[in-house]
Amino acid sequence: MAGHVITVAQQKGGSGKTTLAAHLALGFRAQGKTVALVDLDPQGSLGRWFMTRVESDPALCEGLDFSTSSAWGISYECRKLADANDIVIIDTPPKADSDLRPALRVAHLVVVPVATSHVDLWATEGVLDLANREGKPALVVMNRTRPNTRLGQEVFEAAGKLDAEVAEASLANRVGYAEAMGKGRGITEGPKGPGRDEVTALTAEVAARF
Repeated sequence: MAGHVITVAQQKGGSGKTTLAAHLALGFRAQGKTVALVDLDPQGSLGRWFMTRVESDPALCEGLDFSTSSAWGISYECRKLADANDIVIIDTPPKADSDLRPALRVAHLVVVPVATSHVDLWATEGVLDLANREGKPALVVMNRTRPNTRLGQEVFEAAGKLDAEVAEASLANRVGYAEAMGKGRGITEGPKGPGRDEVTALTAEVAARF
């Protein structure tokens, strides 16, 4: 495979996997890379975002590809997409078991979003354990953060004790992310602001691991 594969995984639902996957895709495309998205989640939220984007303006999907796959078919799908794209990003369903392993197995990097709560942090351990068993590096990304709050600081400090790297960049709890996703867009495609800076910084940090 020529392209790099990123698997976005988290056992707990509501961690912002799809939002993170979509924004990483836009971040890499802004770097001039071609990106393929693969939706493994039966809910199909990433596919809905992509189709909303296509229907809004097909030109917005230049440099972006999209596919769905089952867990057992992800290896073949990734080989095909990685041969044609610089980056492949896999959005997985919210569970950490044998069904997730094929998506971890094909990854060059496992990105694990953690919302600002201790419950989300606890759920991370299962994904990290599976990634470790597959010999895959993992990067924990603090998502939906609430800066300057005691809870946010507590969760960030606890994340530092996990058996995985924690990204320096994080995505804050901004309405702009949800608003943009609902329109098939990204916060990076709106007015300049801290959201765009967050995505740019995180994309650069992920890219530095390849």
